[in-house]
Amino acid sequence: MAQVRDMLAEKLSGLYETETQLLSALPEMATAANHPKLREVMEKHVVQTENQVDRLRLIFEMMGRSPEAKTCPAINGLIEEGRQIVEESKSKDPVAADLALIAAAQGVEHYEISCYGTARALARQLGEMPIANLLSMSLGEEESADFLLTSVADPLLQRAMFDELGGTVNLDEIPRIIPSVVAASQTGGDGRKRSVNRT
Repeated sequence: MAQVRDMLAEKLSGLYETETQLLSALPEMATAANHPKLREVMEKHVVQTENQVDRLRLIFEMMGRSPEAKTCPAINGLIEEGRQIVEESKSKDPVAADLALIAAAQGVEHYEISCYGTARALARQLGEMPIANLLSMSLGEEESADFLLTSVADPLLQRAMFDELGGTVNLDEIPRIIPSVVAASQTGGDGRKRSVNRT
């Protein structure tokens, strides 16, 4: 199982690099957001990312290893794309600019969801359930962030469509939508509360 443990450590090193880079990239994206709800979602995810870095440091400690960042071309490309979109957004319509920011942010979220899911599976194979539980917490936060970004994107897309047709859509509905989305993400289809700490 030594090779599986090394695979887990390698995946964690990639995640550590990803999260530390995002601590500088996410605030830039949040500042560039036009709609306050999009800015709010991104700012909250900055705090979650700080917690995720702390969890990764704890996991390295539990494994008897020092935190180590591994250069990851995939996340470097995604973050660079996000920075380009931030720069380009200055000359775009606010709705189009926000939709481009959401697309870039969700690209990063989907990458992180994949990485955290793989790392959790490896931890489970090793019988490292406390580590798997910590990874589940971060995975849940990434899934929730992705869900919230979609909940902001939907009315923005409607706005763009109605603008094309000469109509209007009330973006003030987003503050009402977001709390219901959060509640929905924490309950199953039967309305019962989901466990936050998934294993």
